[in-house]
Amino acid sequence: MSAPNIKTAIPLQRYQYGEFLLTVLGDVESDDPVGYRYIMAVANEGDAKPGLFISAERDPGAGYLLRVSMADGSQVLGGSEMFGDLERFVKEALGVVATMLDLSDEIPHQLM
Repeated sequence: MSAPNIKTAIPLQRYQYGEFLLTVLGDVESDDPVGYRYIMAVANEGDAKPGLFISAERDPGAGYLLRVSMADGSQVLGGSEMFGDLERFVKEALGVVATMLDLSDEIPHQLM
């Protein structure tokens, strides 16, 4: 699986994190074979298209899977019921973004 194929979604929160803009999406409709609870789309400031996605996907066994996706592939990081909660999903996804993009010296600022 590569980047999510998002047909429609509702923006729930936005963040500025260093030079990146992060948008948390809910009510996601997609043609993908998984059900998305939330997706955090990460784009370089000035880029219209995100290059990194963190998603909470419904999974009967684990509750929700936390997946990192890019254009060239994806990886499941773990599974937990907690990823179905917006606040917990955002906290975990921000940590993943910080690690992947080396933002340890930056602080995320919520825009909406």
